[in-house]
Amino acid sequence: MQSRCGIIILAAGDSSRLGKPKQLLAYKGSTLLEYQVKQAQQSQAYPVIVVIGAHGEKIKARLSDYKEWIIENKEWQEGMASSIRCGINYLQGKYPGCEGAILMVSDQPYVTTELINKLITTHQETGKKIVSSSFGGMKGPPAFFHLQLFPELLQLKGDAGAKKVVEKYVSQVATVSFPGGTIDIDTAADYDALPEK
Repeated sequence: MQSRCGIIILAAGDSSRLGKPKQLLAYKGSTLLEYQVKQAQQSQAYPVIVVIGAHGEKIKARLSDYKEWIIENKEWQEGMASSIRCGINYLQGKYPGCEGAILMVSDQPYVTTELINKLITTHQETGKKIVSSSFGGMKGPPAFFHLQLFPELLQLKGDAGAKKVVEKYVSQVATVSFPGGTIDIDTAADYDALPEK
């Protein structure tokens, strides 16, 4: 059953520490980004938007089946905030009925459909405007943000992501346990350490 919640996958970074696009690393029969898109598409959320920037043409070629959901962030060099703004603006413009959005990053290999659905149902059960994943004693992505917080997300600048919004509205935050969230792919060593690809 679809909810009135979109997903924005932030995949515009240049993977400078890895030296090649992390989005296109081989993972479970496809690529890391394709795997995440699949997990998102199987969830209750709709639509699933992918924000690209660096390596855009290569990523578009791999995601040709999803091209209507791919949007290009021309300001990707600013950092993650520019991709959040880009995704939220697109979601509001094309899907004004959405009541919230889940922000995902493109380098967490253990995100699952079940986790995404849990973020949505936790919002529905608690009424909290933010539902964040919880791992390693921290809050982080994927995270749900209610429509009322979209103006705050659109004010973000630089490479800080949505952490400032979570910290500002701490009383409005619920969490979902996501132990696998401690694993993300920033370097070749991170990728090599994955037990299964």
